[in-house]
Amino acid sequence: MSPLPWRRSSCFVVETVRLLTRIRQMESHDEEQCNRAEEEIIIISDLHVSAPQDLLRSLEKTDESLPESYRVNSSDETRLLDVALNFQRQYSHLFPERKALLLCPANECGVKKFVSTTLQPTLSIHPELFTWDGCASFVANFLSLEPLEPPVELPRYLFSSTSVLQSQRATCFEFSSLLCSLLLGANYDAYCVSGYAVREMCLLDQSLQDCPLLDTQAKVVTSEQEQQDNKYTVKPLRQLKSHFVMQQEKKKQEAEAVLLHRQTLQESGPPPADPLWGLRVHCWVLVLAGSRSVQENFFIDPLTGKSYDTANSNFLGIESVWNDLNYYVNMQDCRNGCTDMLFDLDDVNLWEPVLFGATSRKQLIVDVMKKKESRLLSRMNNDDEEEQQPRAFEMPRSWISPICISKKDVERRWPAGQRTSHYSRAKLEEFSPYLRSDGLLTRLTCYTHLDSVVSVKEWYRHRNDHLEEREVNHVDNFTVERFTRGRRFHLLFHRYAHLSAADTERQMEFSSVRVDGLVRRVEAPGEMTETFEGRDDFLFFRRSVFHPHVQFTDDDVTLKPEEQPPTKVVERFHRNRKRPAGEDVAERVFLLAQRRVEVTYHLEDHRFIPSKRSFIKPRESTEEQKEEQFTADMVSSFQVDPAEQPVQTLALYDMLVVLMEDEKKVLLQIKESQKEVRDIVACRQQEETNIQLLFSPWTTTGAAKAHSQRLEMERVAAEEQRWLQEKEQDLLAPLMMSLDNTETLSPSDAQQLYQNCLQDFKLRLVEQANLIQERYEQETEELQEKQLWYQKNQLNMNQNQKQEYQNYCCKKTLQIHTAKKRLSIHRDSAPQKLRALDQRLKRDARLAPHLLS
Repeated sequence: MSPLPWRRSSCFVVETVRLLTRIRQMESHDEEQCNRAEEEIIIISDLHVSAPQDLLRSLEKTDESLPESYRVNSSDETRLLDVALNFQRQYSHLFPERKALLLCPANECGVKKFVSTTLQPTLSIHPELFTWDGCASFVANFLSLEPLEPPVELPRYLFSSTSVLQSQRATCFEFSSLLCSLLLGANYDAYCVSGYAVREMCLLDQSLQDCPLLDTQAKVVTSEQEQQDNKYTVKPLRQLKSHFVMQQEKKKQEAEAVLLHRQTLQESGPPPADPLWGLRVHCWVLVLAGSRSVQENFFIDPLTGKSYDTANSNFLGIESVWNDLNYYVNMQDCRNGCTDMLFDLDDVNLWEPVLFGATSRKQLIVDVMKKKESRLLSRMNNDDEEEQQPRAFEMPRSWISPICISKKDVERRWPAGQRTSHYSRAKLEEFSPYLRSDGLLTRLTCYTHLDSVVSVKEWYRHRNDHLEEREVNHVDNFTVERFTRGRRFHLLFHRYAHLSAADTERQMEFSSVRVDGLVRRVEAPGEMTETFEGRDDFLFFRRSVFHPHVQFTDDDVTLKPEEQPPTKVVERFHRNRKRPAGEDVAERVFLLAQRRVEVTYHLEDHRFIPSKRSFIKPRESTEEQKEEQFTADMVSSFQVDPAEQPVQTLALYDMLVVLMEDEKKVLLQIKESQKEVRDIVACRQQEETNIQLLFSPWTTTGAAKAHSQRLEMERVAAEEQRWLQEKEQDLLAPLMMSLDNTETLSPSDAQQLYQNCLQDFKLRLVEQANLIQERYEQETEELQEKQLWYQKNQLNMNQNQKQEYQNYCCKKTLQIHTAKKRLSIHRDSAPQKLRALDQRLKRDARLAPHLLS
């Protein structure tokens, strides 16, 4: 393809003059003529736009609640539509073999809008949307695809991003518009691309691709191997292996891999040929280098959120690209797809702009810098700012309202909170947090070529048992569970064949914060192996062997497998540099059935054979025979250094006593380990039957849960307060506590309650009268005593003492008068209170039926 020859031709000048004349006529004529001209524009533009798609969504009537910009075009937008119409007409005339451009599709209100104004650069407040991969992942997960119908034509409608976010359904063009708006707001140099792609990408068909989770797991394994191969790490001991054997094994593995690949291709077969190859319309996003530390140009497929190189074979051609500033038509040859394309949008020989001379993104940055520099210079020189030169027609502002993405949308992600994706021999199910009661977030199911399940891997979060991952292997019949730190028993890893079976193979890994230093435990039928780290006694390995049919009691009762004592215990220790190698134990073996203990010491320097000792334990005393005495014959020793003095018998006996004590401790620890295994299994069974989620208050779901819990607590507290107030006002409540059945009262019980209540009230009235009478008599007696004291001492009193006496008499006289008045009021009101209580009891719903009868 060659650049448009009419960019500077006389034809372009003529058409521009006609366009300006027409705009002046529209401005000068009345409203009826303007509407008629707009109808002509719509009719003519429809002739050059591809056939409309049969939308799955039905267009509703114009909603008055939408902003006016959705329903009416501004003067700048109307002028832009005329420019686009002129550009479309000349483009179709000069390139009749190419498809029409997507310039002015209709929005949800049926109003034609230029595609560049459909982009609304928006910077989200959520940290997850600050990067391109976060934005792409959100758009791909949040929206569901509506395929283009027909797939070879451009859509007639392009809904706004605000409407798309509400419905969560979009075409590939609406996917790209939303993603491009977010990327532009995040300061990426992003563009929407209208072109052609392969069938699988247009229809979001991932059935021939490998699941991305499987790729992630492979990358994790590779990274771990790279870390192990770091040249600065301590190199392991050299393993003596035959190079010939290793080469033969490698050739065998490669041959098996090739054979497996051939079988896979034969079973699956090549995908059927696409009759519409190269014609399927698709829209994706182009990100140019230069902004946000982007080094190379790349594509983003908005349907999957994946990034691709610009030379990727899935993209077959490009018709046009656009951002919020301009629209560019591709003038390059796309016979080889996008492999040889250049994305220098400022080169008019490669990309033809709709708004020639309009400001591009790069020019906008340069203009801003120049403007700041000119302002600074004008302030320094006290010069007036230069008058702005008239500029070319610029892109109007977007007609879309600001894009608002709530925190709930970011957390919920998928439509209806879940999504299922099918890959090559794999199915991936994803769920929003807190959607499922078991906390499941992701489930990956792998199949064979016969569609039989190979394994099921599940990822969890927010569970009270700290379960993070579970893998069920249906081929080898085992289950693997992984936990986060902080759970009971410090369990991190659990592998088992059957959870509740006692004789099953089981492997557990623990956190290093355990007091006993246990990091791993492997349990098999008749055997248990434990690995330790960081212990003060330098123990790092213990292996216990159990006999399946051992009989340990006098009654010849066979114990349960979990209660059987071990027949052999092997312990290994690290080197303790504070002790000589000949005294530092490297391994000790307790042979309980043979009543023997074998001890192996660490290697001494420049030695190849360690020292060893074997002890035979003396038999304990029984009713038939007395205790066996220790002799030197019960110990067999091997000393590497022949010059070293042999150990005395008493020292050997002390060693044996210490070993026997350690044997008892080891047996107790093994018993505790067996009990811990049973406790862990029982705990896991209980946790699986009662799964609870931990709601974080920093999430919308957790905040709503906390709010509902608080409302429930306030409601319960209000009910309790109301119940207490009712009980406080209930006169019969203290008396009914002595009755067996308070729901239904018998006539005798009602009469008894009635009489007891009246009697108690009378007693309280009498007690209150007596209390007032006592207070009256006490105050009177104190006043009389004070008067007698005054009569005796009045001759010796000064003026201050006399004043105090007068004040005291006034105070006591007032108190006596008050007590006398209260007693009089109480005597007058007591009969009235008694009658009021009698009437209240007779009106009580529990007593009234029995008292009236």
